[in-house]
Amino acid sequence: MDVHQLELFLAVMDSPSMTRAAEKVHLSPGAVSLQLHNLAEELHTELFVRRGKHLIPTPAALRLAERAKELVKLMGHIQQEFQSDITKDTRAFHFATGVTTLIYQLGRPLRQLRSRFPNAEIRVTVGVTEEMVAGLHERRFDLALITLPVPEDNLQIIPLFDEELLVVRPSLKKTASSHIGTVRPAELGSVPFLLYPKRSNVRRAIDEIFKEIGVQPNVRMEADDTEAIKRLVESGFGYSILPEHALRGRSHFFQKFRVEGHRLTRKLALAMVSTESPRKLTEAIANFLRDALTEQAQSSPPQALRKAASKS
Repeated sequence: MDVHQLELFLAVMDSPSMTRAAEKVHLSPGAVSLQLHNLAEELHTELFVRRGKHLIPTPAALRLAERAKELVKLMGHIQQEFQSDITKDTRAFHFATGVTTLIYQLGRPLRQLRSRFPNAEIRVTVGVTEEMVAGLHERRFDLALITLPVPEDNLQIIPLFDEELLVVRPSLKKTASSHIGTVRPAELGSVPFLLYPKRSNVRRAIDEIFKEIGVQPNVRMEADDTEAIKRLVESGFGYSILPEHALRGRSHFFQKFRVEGHRLTRKLALAMVSTESPRKLTEAIANFLRDALTEQAQSSPPQALRKAASKS
Protein backbone atom coordinates (compact mmCIF):
# COMPACT_ATOMS: atom_id res chain seq x y z
CA MET A 1 0.00 0.00 0.00
CA ASP A 2 1.29 3.47 -0.89
CA VAL A 3 0.06 7.05 -0.77
CA HIS A 4 -0.73 7.02 -4.48
CA GLN A 5 -3.21 4.18 -3.96
CA LEU A 6 -4.84 6.08 -1.11
CA GLU A 7 -5.15 9.21 -3.28
CA LEU A 8 -6.88 7.15 -5.99
CA PHE A 9 -9.14 5.61 -3.36
CA LEU A 10 -10.14 9.07 -2.04
CA ALA A 11 -10.76 10.29 -5.59
CA VAL A 12 -13.25 7.45 -6.08
CA MET A 13 -14.87 8.19 -2.70
CA ASP A 14 -15.39 11.83 -3.74
CA SER A 15 -16.68 11.09 -7.27
CA PRO A 16 -20.08 9.91 -8.50
CA SER A 17 -18.53 7.24 -10.74
CA MET A 18 -15.32 5.41 -11.57
CA THR A 19 -15.12 7.31 -14.87
CA ARG A 20 -15.25 10.73 -13.18
CA ALA A 21 -12.67 9.62 -10.62
CA ALA A 22 -10.36 8.41 -13.39
CA GLU A 23 -10.69 11.74 -15.22
CA LYS A 24 -9.80 13.58 -12.02
CA VAL A 25 -6.52 11.66 -11.57
CA HIS A 26 -5.77 11.48 -15.33
CA LEU A 27 -5.84 7.68 -15.52
CA SER A 28 -8.03 5.14 -17.29
CA PRO A 29 -10.95 3.60 -15.37
CA GLY A 30 -9.27 0.22 -15.75
CA ALA A 31 -6.08 1.44 -14.10
CA VAL A 32 -8.00 2.94 -11.18
CA SER A 33 -10.06 -0.23 -10.78
CA LEU A 34 -6.90 -2.35 -10.67
CA GLN A 35 -5.34 -0.16 -7.98
CA LEU A 36 -8.51 -0.37 -5.87
CA HIS A 37 -8.57 -4.16 -6.27
CA ASN A 38 -4.94 -4.40 -5.13
CA LEU A 39 -5.62 -2.12 -2.16
CA ALA A 40 -8.64 -4.17 -1.08
CA GLU A 41 -6.67 -7.42 -1.35
CA GLU A 42 -3.81 -6.01 0.71
CA LEU A 43 -6.22 -4.87 3.43
CA HIS A 44 -8.18 -8.19 3.25
CA THR A 45 -11.49 -6.37 2.98
CA GLU A 46 -14.13 -5.24 0.50
CA LEU A 47 -14.11 -1.49 -0.20
CA PHE A 48 -16.93 -1.03 -2.72
CA VAL A 49 -20.01 -2.86 -3.93
CA ARG A 50 -21.51 -2.11 -7.33
CA ARG A 51 -25.12 -1.00 -7.60
CA GLY A 52 -25.98 -0.45 -11.25
CA LYS A 53 -23.45 2.06 -12.58
CA HIS A 54 -22.52 3.32 -9.12
CA LEU A 55 -19.92 2.17 -6.59
CA ILE A 56 -21.22 2.11 -3.00
CA PRO A 57 -18.55 2.37 -0.28
CA THR A 58 -18.64 -0.29 2.43
CA PRO A 59 -18.26 0.52 6.16
CA ALA A 60 -14.62 -0.53 5.80
CA ALA A 61 -14.15 2.04 3.02
CA LEU A 62 -15.62 4.78 5.21
CA ARG A 63 -13.18 3.92 8.03
CA LEU A 64 -10.28 3.80 5.60
CA ALA A 65 -11.24 7.19 4.15
CA GLU A 66 -10.84 8.85 7.56
CA ARG A 67 -7.33 7.47 8.01
CA ALA A 68 -6.37 8.03 4.37
CA LYS A 69 -7.28 11.74 4.49
CA GLU A 70 -5.04 12.21 7.52
CA LEU A 71 -2.13 10.41 5.84
CA VAL A 72 -2.48 12.21 2.48
CA LYS A 73 -2.64 15.55 4.31
CA LEU A 74 0.52 14.70 6.24
CA MET A 75 2.30 13.70 3.03
CA GLY A 76 1.31 17.04 1.52
CA HIS A 77 2.96 18.86 4.40
CA ILE A 78 6.12 16.79 4.00
CA GLN A 79 6.26 17.41 0.23
CA GLN A 80 5.72 21.13 0.77
CA GLU A 81 8.59 21.25 3.26
CA PHE A 82 11.12 19.35 1.17
CA GLN A 83 10.07 20.25 -2.39
CA SER A 84 10.37 24.03 -2.29
CA ASP A 85 12.48 24.10 -5.46
CA ILE A 86 9.89 24.72 -8.17
CA THR A 87 12.44 24.01 -10.93
CA LYS A 88 12.26 20.33 -9.92
CA ASP A 89 8.46 20.17 -10.13
CA THR A 90 7.95 17.94 -13.19
CA ARG A 91 4.18 17.43 -12.88
CA ALA A 92 2.01 18.96 -15.59
CA PHE A 93 0.60 22.36 -14.65
CA HIS A 94 -2.99 22.92 -15.80
CA PHE A 95 -4.07 26.53 -16.40
CA ALA A 96 -7.59 27.48 -17.52
CA THR A 97 -8.85 30.73 -19.02
CA GLY A 98 -11.62 32.20 -21.14
CA VAL A 99 -11.10 32.46 -24.90
CA THR A 100 -11.48 36.27 -25.07
CA THR A 101 -8.97 36.79 -22.27
CA LEU A 102 -6.58 34.31 -23.90
CA ILE A 103 -6.72 36.04 -27.29
CA TYR A 104 -6.56 39.65 -26.19
CA GLN A 105 -4.72 39.73 -22.86
CA LEU A 106 -2.62 36.61 -22.30
CA GLY A 107 -0.33 36.59 -25.34
CA ARG A 108 2.57 38.49 -23.81
CA PRO A 109 2.13 37.22 -20.20
CA LEU A 110 2.12 33.59 -21.39
CA ARG A 111 5.27 34.15 -23.44
CA GLN A 112 6.91 35.67 -20.37
CA LEU A 113 5.61 32.81 -18.24
CA ARG A 114 7.20 30.15 -20.45
CA SER A 115 10.47 32.06 -20.35
CA ARG A 116 10.32 32.41 -16.55
CA PHE A 117 9.46 28.73 -15.96
CA PRO A 118 11.17 26.88 -18.87
CA ASN A 119 11.04 23.48 -17.16
CA ALA A 120 7.35 23.59 -16.32
CA GLU A 121 4.99 21.55 -18.49
CA ILE A 122 2.21 24.13 -18.79
CA ARG A 123 -1.07 23.01 -20.35
CA VAL A 124 -3.79 25.55 -21.19
CA THR A 125 -7.52 24.79 -21.29
CA VAL A 126 -10.10 27.25 -22.65
CA GLY A 127 -13.55 27.38 -21.07
CA VAL A 128 -16.14 29.51 -19.30
CA THR A 129 -15.88 30.52 -15.66
CA GLU A 130 -18.40 27.96 -14.43
CA GLU A 131 -16.47 25.08 -16.07
CA MET A 132 -13.18 26.42 -14.73
CA VAL A 133 -14.46 26.63 -11.15
CA ALA A 134 -15.76 23.05 -11.39
CA GLY A 135 -12.38 21.96 -12.76
CA LEU A 136 -10.58 23.59 -9.84
CA HIS A 137 -12.76 21.78 -7.31
CA GLU A 138 -12.22 18.49 -9.17
CA ARG A 139 -8.44 19.14 -9.23
CA ARG A 140 -8.35 19.12 -13.03
CA PHE A 141 -6.91 22.66 -13.02
CA ASP A 142 -4.20 24.15 -10.83
CA LEU A 143 -5.03 27.77 -11.64
CA ALA A 144 -7.76 29.61 -13.55
CA LEU A 145 -8.34 33.15 -14.78
CA ILE A 146 -12.04 33.80 -14.17
CA THR A 147 -14.72 36.48 -14.18
CA LEU A 148 -16.13 37.35 -10.76
CA PRO A 149 -18.29 36.80 -8.85
CA VAL A 150 -18.11 33.08 -8.07
CA PRO A 151 -18.85 31.08 -4.89
CA GLU A 152 -15.55 31.31 -2.99
CA ASP A 153 -15.98 28.16 -0.86
CA ASN A 154 -12.66 26.31 -0.82
CA LEU A 155 -11.15 28.74 -3.35
CA GLN A 156 -8.39 31.29 -3.00
CA ILE A 157 -9.24 34.35 -5.11
CA ILE A 158 -6.57 36.79 -6.30
CA PRO A 159 -8.29 39.93 -7.69
CA LEU A 160 -6.64 41.40 -10.78
CA PHE A 161 -8.44 44.44 -12.22
CA ASP A 162 -11.73 45.70 -13.61
CA GLU A 163 -11.91 45.36 -17.40
CA GLU A 164 -14.01 47.99 -19.15
CA LEU A 165 -17.00 46.92 -21.24
CA LEU A 166 -18.25 49.05 -24.14
CA VAL A 167 -21.50 49.26 -26.07
CA VAL A 168 -21.03 48.58 -29.81
CA ARG A 169 -23.52 49.28 -32.58
CA PRO A 170 -23.42 48.77 -36.38
CA SER A 171 -21.99 51.44 -38.67
CA LEU A 172 -22.45 51.81 -42.44
CA LYS A 173 -18.84 52.91 -42.81
CA LYS A 174 -15.59 51.98 -41.11
CA THR A 175 -14.86 53.92 -37.93
CA ALA A 176 -11.54 54.65 -36.24
CA SER A 177 -10.78 52.10 -33.54
CA SER A 178 -9.62 54.80 -31.12
CA HIS A 179 -12.87 56.79 -31.07
CA ILE A 180 -15.31 56.09 -28.22
CA GLY A 181 -18.54 58.07 -28.03
CA THR A 182 -21.23 58.39 -25.36
CA VAL A 183 -24.74 56.98 -25.41
CA ARG A 184 -27.63 57.68 -23.04
CA PRO A 185 -29.30 54.72 -21.26
CA ALA A 186 -32.69 55.62 -22.76
CA GLU A 187 -31.28 55.04 -26.27
CA LEU A 188 -30.67 51.36 -25.47
CA GLY A 189 -34.18 50.43 -24.44
CA SER A 190 -35.66 49.46 -27.82
CA VAL A 191 -32.66 48.37 -29.91
CA PRO A 192 -31.89 44.68 -30.60
CA PHE A 193 -28.97 43.14 -28.67
CA LEU A 194 -26.60 40.22 -29.33
CA LEU A 195 -25.16 39.03 -26.02
CA TYR A 196 -23.21 36.21 -24.41
CA PRO A 197 -25.32 33.24 -23.17
CA LYS A 198 -27.04 33.57 -19.81
CA ARG A 199 -24.93 30.75 -18.34
CA SER A 200 -21.74 32.83 -18.59
CA ASN A 201 -20.42 35.09 -15.83
CA VAL A 202 -19.80 37.90 -18.35
CA ARG A 203 -23.50 37.83 -19.24
CA ARG A 204 -24.40 38.02 -15.56
CA ALA A 205 -22.20 41.11 -15.26
CA ILE A 206 -23.90 42.61 -18.32
CA ASP A 207 -27.36 41.85 -16.94
CA GLU A 208 -26.39 43.66 -13.71
CA ILE A 209 -25.31 46.61 -15.84
CA PHE A 210 -28.71 46.75 -17.53
CA LYS A 211 -30.40 46.71 -14.12
CA GLU A 212 -28.14 49.53 -12.94
CA ILE A 213 -28.96 51.76 -15.91
CA GLY A 214 -32.66 50.86 -15.82
CA VAL A 215 -32.87 49.16 -19.23
CA GLN A 216 -34.70 45.95 -20.16
CA PRO A 217 -32.63 44.71 -23.13
CA ASN A 218 -34.26 43.34 -26.27
CA VAL A 219 -32.03 40.27 -26.69
CA ARG A 220 -32.40 38.81 -30.18
CA MET A 221 -29.42 36.42 -30.30
CA GLU A 222 -26.76 34.86 -28.05
CA ALA A 223 -23.26 33.61 -28.89
CA ASP A 224 -20.29 32.32 -26.88
CA ASP A 225 -17.61 33.73 -29.17
CA THR A 226 -16.62 37.42 -29.03
CA GLU A 227 -15.41 37.44 -32.63
CA ALA A 228 -18.71 35.99 -33.81
CA ILE A 229 -20.63 38.71 -31.96
CA LYS A 230 -18.39 41.42 -33.49
CA ARG A 231 -19.05 40.09 -37.01
CA LEU A 232 -22.81 39.96 -36.38
CA VAL A 233 -22.81 43.54 -35.09
CA GLU A 234 -20.83 44.67 -38.15
CA SER A 235 -23.40 42.90 -40.32
CA GLY A 236 -26.18 45.00 -38.81
CA PHE A 237 -27.90 42.40 -36.62
CA GLY A 238 -27.89 44.55 -33.50
CA TYR A 239 -25.97 46.12 -30.62
CA SER A 240 -23.78 44.35 -28.08
CA ILE A 241 -21.66 44.91 -24.96
CA LEU A 242 -18.09 43.60 -25.28
CA PRO A 243 -14.73 43.82 -23.45
CA GLU A 244 -12.75 46.90 -24.45
CA HIS A 245 -9.60 44.81 -25.08
CA ALA A 246 -11.43 42.87 -27.79
CA LEU A 247 -12.33 46.06 -29.67
CA ARG A 248 -8.87 47.47 -30.31
CA GLY A 249 -6.82 47.31 -33.48
CA ARG A 250 -8.01 47.91 -37.01
CA SER A 251 -11.06 49.98 -37.91
CA HIS A 252 -14.46 48.22 -37.88
CA PHE A 253 -17.98 48.59 -39.21
CA PHE A 254 -19.23 49.40 -35.72
CA GLN A 255 -19.11 52.30 -33.29
CA LYS A 256 -18.05 52.11 -29.64
CA PHE A 257 -19.74 53.90 -26.75
CA ARG A 258 -19.59 54.40 -23.01
CA VAL A 259 -22.94 54.80 -21.24
CA GLU A 260 -23.46 58.31 -19.97
CA GLY A 261 -23.05 58.49 -16.20
CA HIS A 262 -22.00 54.83 -15.83
CA ARG A 263 -18.75 52.86 -16.07
CA LEU A 264 -19.38 49.33 -17.34
CA THR A 265 -16.86 46.74 -16.11
CA ARG A 266 -16.28 43.09 -15.36
CA LYS A 267 -13.95 41.90 -12.58
CA LEU A 268 -11.15 39.49 -13.48
CA ALA A 269 -9.32 37.32 -10.96
CA LEU A 270 -7.06 34.31 -10.61
CA ALA A 271 -8.43 31.38 -8.63
CA MET A 272 -6.89 28.27 -7.10
CA VAL A 273 -8.07 25.67 -4.62
CA SER A 274 -7.53 26.73 -1.01
CA THR A 275 -5.42 24.12 0.75
CA GLU A 276 -3.08 23.86 3.70
CA SER A 277 -0.37 22.44 1.42
CA PRO A 278 -0.45 24.54 -1.77
CA ARG A 279 1.73 23.54 -4.70
CA LYS A 280 4.72 25.90 -4.81
CA LEU A 281 4.61 26.09 -8.60
CA THR A 282 0.95 27.15 -8.50
CA GLU A 283 1.73 29.97 -6.07
CA ALA A 284 4.73 31.09 -8.14
CA ILE A 285 2.81 31.13 -11.43
CA ALA A 286 -0.19 32.86 -9.82
CA ASN A 287 2.04 35.63 -8.44
CA PHE A 288 3.83 35.99 -11.77
CA LEU A 289 0.59 36.29 -13.78
CA ARG A 290 -0.92 38.68 -11.23
CA ASP A 291 2.02 41.04 -11.58
CA ALA A 292 2.23 40.72 -15.38
CA LEU A 293 -1.48 41.19 -16.00
CA THR A 294 -1.86 44.05 -13.53
CA GLU A 295 1.11 45.89 -15.04
CA GLN A 296 -0.26 45.31 -18.54
CA ALA A 297 -3.70 46.64 -17.55
CA GLN A 298 -2.22 49.74 -15.94
CA SER A 299 -0.21 50.55 -19.06
CA SER A 300 -3.02 49.86 -21.57
CA PRO A 301 -3.95 52.76 -23.90
CA PRO A 302 -7.28 53.73 -22.26
CA GLN A 303 -5.69 53.70 -18.81
CA ALA A 304 -2.71 55.69 -20.06
CA LEU A 305 -4.97 58.27 -21.72
CA ARG A 306 -7.06 58.69 -18.58
CA LYS A 307 -3.91 59.13 -16.46
CA ALA A 308 -2.54 61.73 -18.89
CA ALA A 309 -5.84 63.60 -18.89
CA SER A 310 -5.93 63.68 -15.09
CA LYS A 311 -2.45 65.24 -14.97
CA SER A 312 -3.18 67.96 -17.54
